[in-house]
Amino acid sequence: MLVSDFHYELPEELIAQAPLADRAGSRLLHVDCAAGKSPGCRLDDRQFRDFPELLRPSDLVVFNNTRVFPARLYGRRSGLRSQPVSMHNPASRDFLRGRIEVLLTRRLQPALNEWECLVRPGRKIGVGEHLFFGERDELQAEVIARSGFGERRIRFAPAPPDFARPDSGEPALSSPNRLSPQESKAAPADHFFGLLENIGHTPLPPYITREDSSADRERYQTVYARERGSVAAPTAGLHFTPEILTQIGQRGIQTAEVTLHVGLGTFQPVRSVRVEEHQLHSEAYSISADAAEKINRARSESRRIVAVGTTTVRTLEYAAQQSSGKICATSGEANLFIYPGYKFQLVQALLTNFHLPQSTLLMLVCALGGKENVRRAYDHAVMRRYRFYSYGDCMFVE
Repeated sequence: MLVSDFHYELPEELIAQAPLADRAGSRLLHVDCAAGKSPGCRLDDRQFRDFPELLRPSDLVVFNNTRVFPARLYGRRSGLRSQPVSMHNPASRDFLRGRIEVLLTRRLQPALNEWECLVRPGRKIGVGEHLFFGERDELQAEVIARSGFGERRIRFAPAPPDFARPDSGEPALSSPNRLSPQESKAAPADHFFGLLENIGHTPLPPYITREDSSADRERYQTVYARERGSVAAPTAGLHFTPEILTQIGQRGIQTAEVTLHVGLGTFQPVRSVRVEEHQLHSEAYSISADAAEKINRARSESRRIVAVGTTTVRTLEYAAQQSSGKICATSGEANLFIYPGYKFQLVQALLTNFHLPQSTLLMLVCALGGKENVRRAYDHAVMRRYRFYSYGDCMFVE
């Protein structure tokens, strides 16, 4: 299967650059594959506020309750491992100490505070390089491994508690010497993430071409977000308000929550020519005993399981694969890549935003709704001027 089969043309002006003032004010394209003439589907233009009415009283609606943290850091590099600056190119000295961007994607070693990340510009930043973040170098890190496409592994040095006080003096860590594992033991998690809250930025996706604002701290987050760990929002959930959730509950519709921390596996581009050659990065997930019990009961009673977002789909389907369809209370790393031809074990309907061309998220939606149905829905959405991507409108596929 060719990756190019999942391409479509999108006018740039349809990429939503900011959220609507009202979360529930989005449009919803209802893609009803059962009601259409085979192999087609029926397309209805609705409002997201109609979503509770589209659900069946017997449905189980499953949400991803992950919480986005300020995972984008801007800082400088030390230039420790760089080549000598040429007298014929004095501007290169500014480049060596110029601004860098680091996107934390996954925490690997909590005890040592080691992270996978994406670095820009990445080509010149090698192993042994030191990185500094914040006006007073509140956070410092060392690059300890590298791979392709700007991916790095970094280890943060412990930041002294004085950094939390506005009257503190100069940073204690200013030596360019290599950090030993003993010296690099992590500060308490609350202190580290507290620093990220102060100096980090909301990790808006690259197709949003503006700088992040203070308003994004709240709007690029679902109202039910609880478990910190994502570097991108599960965007299908951004449309929900407490009132919409209350309406779902008043209809007697059962809900459950799982957790998948969105990382590189969700938004990494597909660089292979054939779909089957792509390998998905792993992302941390967990399912509670309460959620497992609800999901298993819905399955045993032949009730429909509705996933809110593609990350919820991958969590449920990966967990089902691990135990022959039965969901267990568990946690681990999920790397399930779903594309057309996949046989779903649990999920029968999906609320999702509109996704980038040739992305793994679009391939997942095509696997559930059928490639031709989804292509028709996307063509319809473009023609009707729906808003696309993270802060855009949504579709309900059933």
